[in-house]
Amino acid sequence: MTEAVFFDTLRHGLWVATLISIPILSAALLAGVTVGLFQALTSIQEMTLTFVPKLAAIVVVFWVSMSFMTTTLVNFFHDRIIPLIAAGG
Repeated sequence: MTEAVFFDTLRHGLWVATLISIPILSAALLAGVTVGLFQALTSIQEMTLTFVPKLAAIVVVFWVSMSFMTTTLVNFFHDRIIPLIAAGG
């Protein structure tokens, strides 16, 4: 395997990881900002109030986007990784 193929595969793998993580991180960000704004407006400083909504949002978004994540990873392996293994490096 040449350096160009290695780095191209690594770049593509990092891009796939970024695409897969965007929905979950966006949900956590949105839930965190919403709860933080609610806490600032009401002066409620409870630690579980930030954790539980974020966790719920992450679980819901993960459940909804699971097929997208699986399809993206399977396509990456079929298009990039398996041909490299079959070629012997």
